Amino acid sequence: MPLDALIAEDEELLRTALVDQLHRLWPELRIVAACEDGASALEQLAEKQPDIAFLDIRMPGISGIQVARALGELSPRTQVVFVTAYDQYAIDAFEQGAMDYLLKPVSDERLLATRERLLARLPSARNDDAVLERLLQRLGNAPPRADAPPLAWITASNGRDTVLIMLEDVVYFRADNKYTTVVTAAGESLLRTPLRELLGALDAQQFRQVHRSTIVNMKAVAAVSRDDTGRGVLRLRDRPETLTVSQPFMSLFRGM
Repeated sequence: MPLDALIAEDEELLRTALVDQLHRLWPELRIVAACEDGASALEQLAEKQPDIAFLDIRMPGISGIQVARALGELSPRTQVVFVTAYDQYAIDAFEQGAMDYLLKPVSDERLLATRERLLARLPSARNDDAVLERLLQRLGNAPPRADAPPLAWITASNGRDTVLIMLEDVVYFRADNKYTTVVTAAGESLLRTPLRELLGALDAQQFRQVHRSTIVNMKAVAAVSRDDTGRGVLRLRDRPETLTVSQPFMSLFRGM
């Protein structure tokens, strides 16, 4: 039975080269999608449910690592092959995690070896979730590049559903016991990441902490004022409630 594959690579020349290489070395493999970014990869994974995903680790916006984290919900049977430029930290993590990777530029010999490994695992086995998670955590703890993009999306719980929320749609985050509530114009969802950890992953120019329990998307702020006690109060563009600004954070709104 022929296998289906998805490729996600933001550099067009490298993406085309990998497609051509796979056609040449693995002609029976069907390339069902060749994506230029992580967002389109997520959509195609959910629609196509491929057997294999070749994911570039470093893509603007949604990275290959973030796409891999979503596979359990979107396409649980898909095997992952990471594609990476030389990064010894990442390569060590792959080898320890027994996951497969391709080093750019991809050689024919390495791609053929990857093909044999995948054929040995498919279709009866898929990547071990625990191994994948350890690998992704290790990669996520690697020192970030200076040009690494900020977090672009998150997954959160809404009842029994797991939803994907783009960061640009978030109005604010609110600490909620052991969880964090994610508030958009459409409603609320729950995130397991503590507020203090979330703050370090967000774009500091767009998301600002305004209270010990609140991070707001500055693009969602319509106006700021002071109440009768002198506390700051934020009015939001797409939500009816107001947010309190603690005194230490009022300096963020000078000039508004």
